[in-house]
Formats: sequence, structure tokens, C-alpha cells
Amino acid sequence: MCGIAGQITIDGSQIDPNLLHRMSKTLAHRGPDSEGIYFNNQIGLAHRRLAIIDLSDTGRQPMSNPDETIWIIYNGEIYNYKELQEELRILGHKFRSESDTEVIIHAYEEWGSDCLSRFNGMWAFALWDSRREELFCARDRLGIKPFYYSIIKGSFLFASEIKALREHPGVGRCVNESRLSDFLTWALADHTDETLFDGIFQLLPGHTLTVTRNGVGEQNPYWEIFMNPALKTTEGSDEEHAEEFLALMTDAVMLHLRSDVPVGTCLSGGLDSSTLTALINRVLRSESPERGNELQNTFSACFSDRRFDESEYIDIIAEDTQVKSHPTYPGTETIWEDLYHLLSCNDEPFASLTIYSQYCVMREASKRVKVVLDGQGADELLGGYIAYHIPHLRGLIRAGHPATTLKELFGILRHHRIFFWYALHQVINRKRRRRLIRIARTDPLPRYQGTLGEALRIDLTRANLPYMLHWEDRTSMAFSIESRVPFLDYRVVEYLASLPEDQKIREGITKYILRKATKKLLPEAIRCRMDKRGFSTPEEVWMKEGMQPEILKIFASPSFRSRPYWNADEVHASYRDFIEGRSSYSGELWRIICTELWLRQCIDMPSTEAK
Repeated sequence: MCGIAGQITIDGSQIDPNLLHRMSKTLAHRGPDSEGIYFNNQIGLAHRRLAIIDLSDTGRQPMSNPDETIWIIYNGEIYNYKELQEELRILGHKFRSESDTEVIIHAYEEWGSDCLSRFNGMWAFALWDSRREELFCARDRLGIKPFYYSIIKGSFLFASEIKALREHPGVGRCVNESRLSDFLTWALADHTDETLFDGIFQLLPGHTLTVTRNGVGEQNPYWEIFMNPALKTTEGSDEEHAEEFLALMTDAVMLHLRSDVPVGTCLSGGLDSSTLTALINRVLRSESPERGNELQNTFSACFSDRRFDESEYIDIIAEDTQVKSHPTYPGTETIWEDLYHLLSCNDEPFASLTIYSQYCVMREASKRVKVVLDGQGADELLGGYIAYHIPHLRGLIRAGHPATTLKELFGILRHHRIFFWYALHQVINRKRRRRLIRIARTDPLPRYQGTLGEALRIDLTRANLPYMLHWEDRTSMAFSIESRVPFLDYRVVEYLASLPEDQKIREGITKYILRKATKKLLPEAIRCRMDKRGFSTPEEVWMKEGMQPEILKIFASPSFRSRPYWNADEVHASYRDFIEGRSSYSGELWRIICTELWLRQCIDMPSTEAK
């Protein structure tokens, strides 16, 4: 896990070593263990290393093949590197290290760009092939690791984070108003190859990009996900599917535990993180029974307000697995100082304060481990969000299954009635508060408008998951932590996508196959939970109470009142209605506040001053 940055000149001019050093410096938090830089006329590569696999100097980057015709900088982990290394050895390749980075080089030499289909992991890398005089860039299937780029004055600049690109005085100085509109209106980010900075782009998940003297090529997909449109299971029993799924998840966890440094687990008390905690415990006991439960540390966000606190469930799974539990307690005492740092880490505004819980969890984890496993992706794969019931019902109605539709409807009312009333109220509030936004609005994504499979595919590839992975990466790397997400092992993703819808939602029960698979793994109080929280925060309470004085200062500031993106008077009035109890809370208020902070930090001030 590392930070990468580079420059390749397309017009034949020399690269700028000073720029590359500045770009590298901004990424020091991603790689505090060492720095490496390679220059050669038109190409410059910079790397910041967080040593996880092969801690020796042989794992340092930029790394080359023996004759130095290939150079690579890479961020991520190839979990099946040992198996690939053995396969490549049989084919005649010789290795100088035990790093997964060198495996990528040899795999590229053997299979070219087709090597990507053999990798199981997360990655963003740039590989310079001097024989072809081309830079081959690739990002993992689901975009777990970031890759940003900009094209300016005959140069292709790229980096792990936007702030590194903004070290160039001509990059990232203006707002991309179309993407800002998407964020303010719909809470969408990372759903296209554009960012909120005009002229800065991201390599899309599952895509490659090649740069030569002829210019920058188009982004090309090398992987796609296809959802089974079937509504009901007709082949194999529920037990068989659950057993196969659990076996895949167990193997995914085994691979994700490969590390030469301590590994921990993010535990929210929900079904996904509890499943990971229990599976990790099972794997560690089978691999090192003599060390027992000393191997796993878990990290959780807890709250004094019992309406948001999940300590009860965290304690249940911690006691069941006998892990070492490390709670942290996010609050408003230091939240503003933390938020400015968090915003700097993310480079772009974020849609809710949920991210602050994760930030606090990662800060706590950094005191004890360098790697954590987290449960991202399970909701988008298994229909975990309550909103997915709507496209599921729509698909059943369109297919002519009235009896099944009624069963699902009764199941929803039984398990989620209170949430649906709350959600309906939120829809009304959000629609009303969208009028606060002045910037031109469009609806860029047809979320929840098709079948369940279509909704899951959009959330996996364009809407929810890319955004969630963005802040998963930034909040962990802010504290030099590598975050791994076993639910997004591509074998697990493809298997779940191949299943009929009733393995995901059945009679109102979400994540059906996961609940079936964990029957003997989890305590029933965890396995049968229906309330969806994750690392939630008491955002509404904080916005009304502890954060109120600073928010009122922001609303009264000249900069806030001068922005063309919202009606400042109406925003202020809407917030007053909320704190005085005349209206309910909705996320538009925080998004506007966060955008104002981002504009101050990244647009109003030059990059060097904003730091």
C-alpha cells in the first residue's frame, strides 16, 4: 500500500524533477517508510512506500526488471502473488524479491495487458515499457485503489491523490460545476471519470489507459460485472449456495490476511463486519492455534447516546470470538479541527458525517496495526440497503409474480415499517431542500429505477460503492493504514452476481444468503439483525447542538453568502427551522456546509497556502 505519482511528456520535452519531488512529498502519509524516484528524459516516477509485503529493501519502488527496460510504481496488494510467482517460476522467470510488485512486472512480461485478469487484489499502477515507449496504467476491477490524472502543456501527470496533481500551478484551480451539482443535489461523487476539479480525471474502475508519444489513449474496460436477472432460485438448494458462498468468503479472508505486519479488523457490530471478525478468527485459529485469540484486534466507533451506539452488538461478537476490542468515541469536542484534516485528506467534499466515525476508527487502529480488514461492498452485492426493496418489488410485478410480490411486501412491513416511514419523510425533506441549490441540476443516474439487479450494478460500478471506496482509502491512508475489503474479492463478487435475486432479498429479509451462510458462525442476535447502521454518527444531534455555533458563523461569512451555488438566505433559514424544531434534518445541509469548507480550502487559496 503506497502512494504513486508521475509525469510523462508527450511533446518530447524534459520532465520537471522539482514538480515530481513536490508531488511525492504530498503523498508522504501514504508511504512513510521510504521514498523512491526514477527519472529518464521523458518519464519520471515517484513512489512513497508503506511496507506490508517483503519489508526488505528488495521490495522498494520504483522497481525494474533485470535489464531495466520495464519500470513500475504500484499502490495496492496482489493477494494471490505467491501462486502467480510459482506459476511464473515454472515458466522460467527468476525473482529477486518476495514482493507482489515484482510479480506484476513478470506477469506483464509473460502475458502483457492480459495479466490483469490473473490478479486477485486491489491495485493502481503505472508501468513504463521503454521498448514500446509507452506508459501502461491500470486500476483494479472495482476501484479500491485510486488513480487520478491531468493533461497539461504536453504532459500527462498522474497520482494517487488529487492534491499531488495540484502541485502543478495550472492544475485543479477551478470547480467542475456539473459534478458539483451532482454532489450538492444528489450526493453523488466518483460516478464518472470527472472529479470536482475541472481538468482532473480519474481512471475508472476496471479500466486501463496507455500513454505514448502520440498522446493519451482512451480508457479501456478490461472487466465488467453482469447480474443474473432470474428472480427465483431453480438450481441448487439454499444450503448449497450458502455453503459455496461461505467457502469463497473464507478463502478470500485467508488471502486478505497475507501480510508481514500486524492486521486488525473494523467492527461496527453489524452483520458484515461481524462475519469478517468471525471468519478471521476461524482462519487464524486454524493457522496458528497455539497463539489463539491474541492475533485479532478489532476497532469500533461507540457513542454515549444510546440511540446511535452499537456497543451491545460489538460486545456480543467480541465476547463470542474473544478478540481484543478497541472502542473509540467520536464527538464534537474536536470535530472541527478533525474535519479540516479529514477534508484535506479526501481532497473533495463528503456527503455525510458518517465518514468521521471511520476516520476516528482508523486513527485508533493506527496505534496498533498497519492493516485492517473492512466490510465494504457487502451491501451493494447482497441488497443490504432498504431502498433496494423498491426495484426488487418492481421486478416481481413486471415478471408477473403477484403472490411473491405480496410476500415481499408483507416482509418489508414486518421488518422495516418504521424505516420506510422515516425514508418517506426524508424524501419529502430532500426534495424541498433541493430548492436551496442554485446551480443547474440534472439527474445523472437512474438509481433504483430498474430491477434489483440493475440497481445493484449501478451502485457497484458507478454510484454508491466508488464513493464509499474513495473515503475508505483516504481515511485509512491518512493514518498510514492499509484497508482491505474481502467482500470485494472478485470471485465473491462474480459468484454473488450470478445468483438469482431471492438469494439476496427474500420476504423482506436482506442479505439472505449471508444470513444463511453464517447460521453456525454468528450469534443469532447478530445474524438476525435488521437495523442497518454501519459506522453511523449522530449527525442530526451534532448539527443541532455541538456544531451549531460554528455552522452559524459559516452561514454568516461573506464567502458563504457570495457563492453562486446556493441561496444563502434560504439555507440559513432552513437551518434555523431545523434547530428550532420546525423541520426535520436532511443531508443537504451538511453537503452545503462541507462544500463551503472545501471551496475555502482548495479553490479560494492556492495549493501551497491551503496546506
